[in-house]
Amino acid sequence: MKEINLLKYYPSSKRPIEERGNLISEEDRAVARKFDEEYFDGNRLTGYGGYSYNPKFWTETVKFIAEYYNLDNSSKILDVGCAKGFMMHDLSLIIPEAEIKGVDISSYAKKNAIDSMKKNIYLASANNLPFEDDSFDLVIAINTLHNLPLIDCKQAFKEINRVSSRDSFVMNDAWRDEKGKNSMLKWNLTALTYMSCDEWIDLFEEVNFKGDYYWFFAE
Repeated sequence: MKEINLLKYYPSSKRPIEERGNLISEEDRAVARKFDEEYFDGNRLTGYGGYSYNPKFWTETVKFIAEYYNLDNSSKILDVGCAKGFMMHDLSLIIPEAEIKGVDISSYAKKNAIDSMKKNIYLASANNLPFEDDSFDLVIAINTLHNLPLIDCKQAFKEINRVSSRDSFVMNDAWRDEKGKNSMLKWNLTALTYMSCDEWIDLFEEVNFKGDYYWFFAE
């Protein structure tokens, strides 16, 4: 288990935390947590404000992930919370014969997924993965598990352990100090389980999570 920023090559921009915090309502959060059209392709108060494929986002990141975990055409990979399958698609471009699957709870995301990956996306929750034990060489869950209530979040970690035969990586909302916590409370739209980095690490130990990890900071 290691802290590693696998998304260090993912493009980032300055987040309007104060502005968004002043505008978002609990009603907006309730809409976002349905993970339907309003979340993916509605306005910025309820989600992405339009979620479409652009190679600039995942191209360098998936190269780094593939190199770090020694992935090749014989690898089996699962993306938990895969949304429209964009990361899956870009992985398939560099390891085209690998078995790449994804799960998401959003039927809207699956229906509107990138064509190359539609057939590989399963409708399922992270706390009940529809796969056999040790099915994958790598299981990835980026900004996904924190969207579950705590009891389901813990189960999701156990499920990742169960279906991974080798490696796994998770990334969740977190903070290192009070300033970071205040920013996260303003920025957070969908997470139901969010805590400090140290508290997450305590949870990893509680559920015997064996994979690697990093954090999403609202900064």
